[in-house]
Amino acid sequence: MICNKSDENSAELAADCLKKGEIAIIPTDTVYGFSGIADLKNGNLFKTDEKIRTIKGRSEGKPFIHLIAKPEDVFLYTDDKIPEKILALWPGPLTVIVHSKKDIPLNSAAETVAFRCPGDKWLRSVIEKAGAPVYSTSVNRSGSPVLENISEIREEFGLEVSLIVESHDVKGNVPSTIVSVDEKGIVKVVRQGAVKV
Repeated sequence: MICNKSDENSAELAADCLKKGEIAIIPTDTVYGFSGIADLKNGNLFKTDEKIRTIKGRSEGKPFIHLIAKPEDVFLYTDDKIPEKILALWPGPLTVIVHSKKDIPLNSAAETVAFRCPGDKWLRSVIEKAGAPVYSTSVNRSGSPVLENISEIREEFGLEVSLIVESHDVKGNVPSTIVSVDEKGIVKVVRQGAVKV
């Protein structure tokens, strides 16, 4: 299925698709992303990360970013002291890698998890309606350039995902900045991107 982001029910369509454990391609505040709902303990177990890896042809070890609806949601998943100057950059194109708390509600044994609260209000509403963090990774085959043109995205992946939400082309958009935070709140820049840190 294909819909336009400007359609009145596009956020509901995207959230419903994600809640069923299906994969969607949706526009973010940086580039188009493959998206799937993250598995929760005592909740959905759709293994959408595996489905996305199959489509991309991505190696097993490389984790995905988790998109969250509100900046404060990050503390559901970590006890790290994230500096206020970093939190103040959310919502926006900044990814923060933190340590997982012991009772993390995600169905994951990973020691660290990457989160982003996107700057796009529509996307945050989709995440909130989905009721869980949403995986996001660029739309491309592993090792190939990120697809920026919506017609190329339709042609390449239209038969492999359940939904494509179309917006404008994203030519030349810069990916998110990535930082890591240690237990003491010390920040290290992993990748300088759209936000200057």
